[in-house]
Amino acid sequence: SLATVDAQHRPHQRLVLLKQSSDQGLVFFTNFSSAKAQDIEANSQVSLHFPWHMMERQVRVEGIAVKLSVKEALAYFITRPAESQLAAWASPQSQRIGSRQFLMQQFLAMKEKFKQGAIPLPDFWGGFRVVPERFEFWQGGANRLHDRFEYLRSAGNESGDLESWQISRLAP
Repeated sequence: SLATVDAQHRPHQRLVLLKQSSDQGLVFFTNFSSAKAQDIEANSQVSLHFPWHMMERQVRVEGIAVKLSVKEALAYFITRPAESQLAAWASPQSQRIGSRQFLMQQFLAMKEKFKQGAIPLPDFWGGFRVVPERFEFWQGGANRLHDRFEYLRSAGNESGDLESWQISRLAP
């Protein structure tokens, strides 16, 4: 799940599909007019949460969301199924709509519009990379004596080298 804070300081959480992870960060894609993208524009500090309930584990990631380049967005967009590309064009994400029928009509209109070839990358669609500043690894323990470890990015640590992260054990 991705947590953001809007311009009025109200928190919001939602599930996003993590598409890439690397030493540079964690990547997801969205419509730039969506609520999440608007929140990120107002405050680029975000949090990600990955729970594994059955294993009593979770990982929290806090960091800065940075918009991907058009080149990076296009590289991913062209790998999506055509229907998903069309859906990006059809959905006014996070906007109020009158019915599902409206959404389906938009989808069919985009299908007709782009039936003659490649579907272009919408200028309102792209991705964000969450550049981690803090990780917390949590493992459930007997008697609620959980194991928690915090990894804090050291000042000036742009490379993400593990040696330059401060690692601390936290009390449960």
